[in-house]
Amino acid sequence: MTKKDYIIALIEEGEHEHQDFKFQISDARKIARSISAFANNSGGHLLVGVKDNGNIAGVSSDEEIYMIEQAASMYCRPEQHVAFELFGLQGKTVLKVDVPEATTKPVKAPNEKGEWRAYYRVADENVLASSMHLKVMQRATMPTAPIAMSFTPKEQELLHYLAEHGGITLTGYMKLAHISRQVAEESVINLCDMGMLTLHYHQGKCLIALP
Repeated sequence: MTKKDYIIALIEEGEHEHQDFKFQISDARKIARSISAFANNSGGHLLVGVKDNGNIAGVSSDEEIYMIEQAASMYCRPEQHVAFELFGLQGKTVLKVDVPEATTKPVKAPNEKGEWRAYYRVADENVLASSMHLKVMQRATMPTAPIAMSFTPKEQELLHYLAEHGGITLTGYMKLAHISRQVAEESVINLCDMGMLTLHYHQGKCLIALP
C-alpha cells in the first residue's frame, strides 16, 4: 500500500474512537483536549487538514504543527509526546498526528474556563471522564501488589447483576447493594484492577460492565 492509498483508506474510515478530523488548528488548548482524550483511552491520531465530511482542505502552515506541539507540552498534564507525518493528496498536505496511550493517567487539559479536566475518547467524541473513571485510571497506572481473586457478597451481587443486565451506573450499584458511594467506588476500582469489570460510556453516562 502506498502512502497515498494509506491516507485515503484512513479518511474513508471517518471519525471514530481512534481517529479525529481537524479542518485546522487554531487553538492549542482546544487541541490539548483531543490529545488528552486519546491518551486516556488506548491512543489514536488526528488528521489535520481534513473536514468533518472527509473532504481535503490541507494544512495551511507550520504554525499548526507548532500549536500541536504546544498543546502536548504546555496544555497537557502530564506532558505528552506526539509524532507527525505529512501526506500529499489532491495537491494538498494532510498532517497525521499520532497520540500514544499515556503511561501515566489521567492526562488533563484546560477546559473553556481554564480548569484542568481529563477527557476520554468515546466513538467520535471527546467526553469528560467521570470521577469514577478518573480513580480507575489512577489505580491502573500505579504499581500495586497482586490482588487476591476473592469477592465480597456485594461484589458477587454486582457481577451477577451485570451478567444478566449488561451494565449499571455507580449510583445504581449503590442502590442495588445498599452501600455507600465510598464502598461502591472501592469495589468497582478493585474489580477493574482485577480485570473483572470495565467502564464505558452510553448516552452521557459512565456504566460499569463486564469486559
